[in-house]
Amino acid sequence: MSVPLLPAGARSRITSLLPGRDDLGRMRRNPRRDLLAGLTVAVVALPLALGFGVSSGLGAEAGLATAVVAGALAAVFGGSNLQVSGPTGAMTVVLVPIVADHGPSGVLTVGLMAGAILVALALLRAGGSMRYVPAPVVEGFTLGIACVIGLQQIPNALGVPAPEGERVLVVAWRAFEEFARAPDRTAVALALSVAAVMLLGARWRPTVPFSVLAVIAATLVVQIGGLDGVRPIGELPSGLPAPSLAFVDVGALSDLVAPAVAVAALAALESLLSASVADGMTVGQKHDADRELFGQGVANLAAPLFGGVPATGAIARTAVNVRSGATSRLASLTHAAVLAAIVFAAAPLVSKIPLAALAGVLLATAVRMVEVGSLRAMARATRSDALILVLTAVATLLLDLVLAVIIGLAVAGLLALRAVARQARLAPLELDRGDHTEEEHRLLAEHIVAYRVDGPLFFAAAHRFLLELTELADVRVVILRLSHVSVVDATGALVLKDAVAKLRRRGIAVMVSGIRPGHRRVLDSVGALDLLRHEGREYATTPEAIGAAREHLRLTGVLPAARAPQPEPLSVREAP
Repeated sequence: MSVPLLPAGARSRITSLLPGRDDLGRMRRNPRRDLLAGLTVAVVALPLALGFGVSSGLGAEAGLATAVVAGALAAVFGGSNLQVSGPTGAMTVVLVPIVADHGPSGVLTVGLMAGAILVALALLRAGGSMRYVPAPVVEGFTLGIACVIGLQQIPNALGVPAPEGERVLVVAWRAFEEFARAPDRTAVALALSVAAVMLLGARWRPTVPFSVLAVIAATLVVQIGGLDGVRPIGELPSGLPAPSLAFVDVGALSDLVAPAVAVAALAALESLLSASVADGMTVGQKHDADRELFGQGVANLAAPLFGGVPATGAIARTAVNVRSGATSRLASLTHAAVLAAIVFAAAPLVSKIPLAALAGVLLATAVRMVEVGSLRAMARATRSDALILVLTAVATLLLDLVLAVIIGLAVAGLLALRAVARQARLAPLELDRGDHTEEEHRLLAEHIVAYRVDGPLFFAAAHRFLLELTELADVRVVILRLSHVSVVDATGALVLKDAVAKLRRRGIAVMVSGIRPGHRRVLDSVGALDLLRHEGREYATTPEAIGAAREHLRLTGVLPAARAPQPEPLSVREAP
C-alpha cells in the first residue's frame, strides 16, 4: 500500500487554492465584455507598468515583464474575478531603498522570497484576517487612493514633465507652477475631453468601451493635426527576457529577509484591500482572500525569473477593469495578453498614444471610484465612523498606503475599545424584604450592598470599576454577582483582586457569586480568588451569598440572633 506524500488535509487545502471549474464557466458567460474590458485595462496599464519599472530602478522592461507575467498568473490563480495585478506606486516606494542597498538582483531576490511568504500565508489561511478591517477604513482607503490617482495624473494632463518629489500633493503643485510658466492648453483639452467622454458615455451607454474610443480618437487628433508638442508614450521594449535564476545570491538571503517580509506584507495588504474595493464596486462578486494571497504568491515567484519587480493587486487598474464592464478573470488575462502582444508586435503604434489621453482615462477612473452615496451614509452613521473614514483618507493621501491602513485600524480599535469599555458597569440590586421585620430590612439595606457586574471586565474598563467599587462607604458586606461578566483579562482580574483587598482592609466583607468556569483560570492565575477562598466567601449562587452575608451580620451583632432568616432571592430573579 502506497503512502501519500501529503496528508489528506494538506492535499485538500492546496486543492482549495487552485483554479476550479467555476472559474472557467464564468469566463464563458460574457466573453465580449471581458475582452473589451481587458483591452481597456491594457491601454491604461501600459504607461503605468513602464513608469513604475523606471521608478523602481530596474527599467521599463522590468515593469512590463511584471505586468505580463504577474498579471497573467495572478488572474489565473488569484481569488478575485476582477482583480488586475502588476507593478504599483506603493510597491515602488518600498523597492527604491532595496535597489540602493542591494542592487537590481536584490530586488529580484526579495520578490522571489516575498512570493514564498505569500504562498505560506495562503496555506495558513491568513487571508481571512481582512474581515477585521472595518468598512470606514476600506471606504477611506478608496477615497484616498482615488485622490492619489487623480493627483498623479496632473503632470501628464497639463503636458509638463513630472516634477521631482515623493508626495503627490507636492508633485501636483509643482506641475501647476510649471504649467503656469508655459501653459499648453492642448494637453489639458485632450485629458479633459477623454475624461468627459468616459464619464458622460458611461451614463448614456454603460456597455460601450468609451475609454478605448476616446484614447483612439485623441491619438488620431494628435497625429492628423500635427500636434507635435503633445508627449506620447514613447519607445517601448522589444521583448521579454528569458527566465533565469542567475540573480539569486545565497549569501545575501539573510540580509534580505526583512525587506522580503515588508514587500510581502504590502503585497498582501494592497491586494486584499483592492479586491475588497472591487467587490464593493460591483453586485454579486466576492473574492476568496486566501486564494488571492496564493495567486499573488505564485505571481511574485514567477515575475523575478523574467526580470520583473514584485507585483500586487493594482487598485487603479482593477477599478478601470470593473468600470469597463468586466465580469470574470478573462478580462485580467486579456490585459496581460494584450500587453504581451504589444511587446512583440504593436509597440510602434502604442508608442504614439498621448500621455494626456491616458491621464484623462485615469482622472475619470478616479472620479468613478468615489461612491458618494456610500461615503455620505458612512459619515452619517456615527461620529466614530466618520472620523475613521476621514483619517484613513487623509493618511492615504499624505503618507502611504500601509501607514494609512495602520492608522485607520488603530483609531478604529481604540474607538471600539472605548465603546466596549463603556458597557462595563456596576448595577445595584435591591434585597427582597421576604419575611423580615421593618427593622431587619432597614439594617440589611444599610449594611449589605449587592451589585451585578455587567459586560467585560478588562483593561479598558477595569480601573473605572475599581474606582466605583472602592468609593463605597458605611457598609459591612459587598456582594458581587459575576455571572453577567462577559470577558475577564489579566488586568481585570488584578483590579478585582485589588478592590477586594482594599475593601477588606476597611473591614468590609466581600462575597462573590456566579463565577463562570471560563473565567476561573484568569482569576486564579493572579490570585484573585485566594482572598475569597481563605474565608469561604465564594458562592455558586447569589442567594447563597446573601444568606452568608446575613449570617456575617448576625455574628458581628448587626442583626438580631433570635431567628436566622432563610436565604431569599434577589427581587430581579433567582440566578447565579
